[in-house]
Amino acid sequence: MKVCIVQPPYSTDYSRSDEYFKWEMEAFDRCDPTMDLIVFPEATDTPCMAHSADDVVNSYTKYFDALFEKACETAKRCNAVVFFNAHYKTEKGLYNTTFAIDRSGKLAGTYDKQHLTPKESSVYNIVSDYSYEHSSPTVIEIDGLRYCFLTCYDFYFYEAFPTLARQKPDIIIGCSHQRSDKQSALETINKFCAYNCNAYVVRASVSMGEDSSIGGGSCVVAPDGEVLLDMKSRTGLETVDIDPAKKYYKPAGFGNPDAAHHEYIEAGRRPWKYRPAGSAIVQHDKIMEYPRICAHRGFNTIAPENSLPAFGAAVAMGAEEIEFDLWWTKDEEIVSIHDDRLERVSNGTGLVYEHTLEQLKQYDFGVKFNEKFSGMHILTFEELLKKFACHVIMNIHIKTRSNTEQYDEARLAKIIALIRKYDCEKWVYFCSGNDNLLQLCKKLAPDIACCVGGGNDFWGLVERAIGMGCEKIQLFKPYFNQDMIDRAHANGIVCNVFWSDDREEAKKFLDMGIDTILTNDYNLISQVK
Repeated sequence: MKVCIVQPPYSTDYSRSDEYFKWEMEAFDRCDPTMDLIVFPEATDTPCMAHSADDVVNSYTKYFDALFEKACETAKRCNAVVFFNAHYKTEKGLYNTTFAIDRSGKLAGTYDKQHLTPKESSVYNIVSDYSYEHSSPTVIEIDGLRYCFLTCYDFYFYEAFPTLARQKPDIIIGCSHQRSDKQSALETINKFCAYNCNAYVVRASVSMGEDSSIGGGSCVVAPDGEVLLDMKSRTGLETVDIDPAKKYYKPAGFGNPDAAHHEYIEAGRRPWKYRPAGSAIVQHDKIMEYPRICAHRGFNTIAPENSLPAFGAAVAMGAEEIEFDLWWTKDEEIVSIHDDRLERVSNGTGLVYEHTLEQLKQYDFGVKFNEKFSGMHILTFEELLKKFACHVIMNIHIKTRSNTEQYDEARLAKIIALIRKYDCEKWVYFCSGNDNLLQLCKKLAPDIACCVGGGNDFWGLVERAIGMGCEKIQLFKPYFNQDMIDRAHANGIVCNVFWSDDREEAKKFLDMGIDTILTNDYNLISQVK
């Protein structure tokens, strides 16, 4: 099988687009019938750097139809499979899409880039909402060969490689840019991908200049990591012969039978050794949409508050957020309980922080809710994180003995360390009515959002949040009005309300613009529209 990769010249001067697009069209014409696979780079319909969303739309409008027609004509003329990347227009807007054209000149399938750069979403307005949803890797089968895809930024997400490997691809098509990377780094990435996926990597990019050491690097890499062709910064068309049926197998550990690399490592996977990932991980706090329903102390009308059953029930039913409370123990452990005293929720007596964790574990924290929950122990913060980190947004109410006390810095540092241990900084935020504590949170963990609770000044919530640079407020009914909500939103501040277990009241709160409603009855309030 003869593979042809095309590496066009590239310019940051958008006004030269016609000139560079002409080069691409002539490159199609230079393809010949000896070629079986032809790959062009990313954004072939935007041959020079776009500086705005209008530039992207203008290029798409001007060039796409001619580009698509030329790709189909070339595939049919050369009896070759052609891949190119361009923008694709739908009712939602423009997508970053790779197109597969079969030997008859027909569209065989498409791949939408899974990891869009921040600039693509914020500046170019490329559609990205689909990329936050669970999906399986795209596989397009042509002439008995299985093609998978990575586009530019996709190449950096190594955790996705094992998922690609499971699809048993023969060839990974990489229509790419990666204009700021050194060619040595690009070679490492491509070899790593091919080796991990046991597939050929065929990547086409753009040349940043004949003498440039960055960008470019269009290449073909074999499954064992051998680089068969690397264009560095050369422009033009270059070819190499490959055998797509040739795979790389090695001993699965010394003296063991041969296996593909991904099969070998699959046998040795261990929990808690990797970053959270996969279909169970929800969108983090900054990108998850509003309005939301927050299960206050979990779904606590059906299970004991601040317990794994209460949180698990809420998460299983689809709760976007859970709220829970944290106290410290006498031996400086962090536990989830609302009251500072034990009597209401357990068969124990006295203050939480006057007991060690071992002492607290002697008490029953389920029996007072219902005999069926008897024997339940107090929940530690780490146990909660171990089960639900990144599976739900967490509204963490850090309790204090008063709304003015100075919170112990070591205790807060321990809470923050646990959050970082379970890699869920983006999925949590701190809530307190104690401004001293919130300021300490901002000092020790400025990357974790903060929510201002009522404390000693319910009506001053918005001004307090603005003054401390907090991202959220938690209004306490009935001590708020529409003006407070409007002023908060005008300053980019999210509005929670504590609380509602009544459908009509919840509907009123949503109509007022409340972003998140805390509730004890998740099932009831989650049905309010």
